[in-house]
Amino acid sequence: MNRGITNGGPLQPRLNSNHVYGYGSQQQPQQRFAGLEVGLEVVEENVIAFICGIIGIFLLTLCLASSHWLTTEKFRQGLWEFCVEKNAPRPLPFDLNVEPGCHWGRDVGYIKLAGIFCLFGLAFDFVATIMTGFGLCSKDPRMKYTLYRFALYVMVGALVVLLIALVIYPAQFAAEINESLRNEWEFGWAYGVGWGAAIFLFGSILLLLCDKETEEIYYKERTIIHNPSVNEIKA
Repeated sequence: MNRGITNGGPLQPRLNSNHVYGYGSQQQPQQRFAGLEVGLEVVEENVIAFICGIIGIFLLTLCLASSHWLTTEKFRQGLWEFCVEKNAPRPLPFDLNVEPGCHWGRDVGYIKLAGIFCLFGLAFDFVATIMTGFGLCSKDPRMKYTLYRFALYVMVGALVVLLIALVIYPAQFAAEINESLRNEWEFGWAYGVGWGAAIFLFGSILLLLCDKETEEIYYKERTIIHNPSVNEIKA
């Protein structure tokens, strides 16, 4: 702060135009812009995490709805149903006695368990994605931080239960393959889609982990520049 001398009057306070009142202390414009760029990078990471969550929901829905988890000659099975094509060779896998068409899934524990875990994975992914979306829309930095943290934890839960389902299903099927009456089995596209959903969930988790502390999320520095012409007393 400088003091100017007026004609015949006392010393009056004069504010320098370079004096900046900002966040905590005086900073250079380059530093202020750098802080804003950091905030924008965090925003972009969370937007991508939100998109990954949406893709995960879509893939998990396909995975749950399809019966193409395991396939063999004119026969396929999923989490909730199995399908027999016309002219399928007899006896059918697992000595099933059904007509061609799709039927309610076999009453086997590991299939039901895998289906339940996939449903939990879809539900967790949906909740985490919604929380991330609310975090992007919120203007309160502390609320953003809270939503992102909870979204991260829920997304981790979604990935864990999905991985359990993807491991249980083939492992338990291998234990009963001798009773399947078929020598060749292949994993269908729906099982691969499940792994694709897991990859997107993992990517979303990594992006949410890159989230900074509350002050760094949407750091916007407000500067007030006092115009000397307003504060000076002209002679």
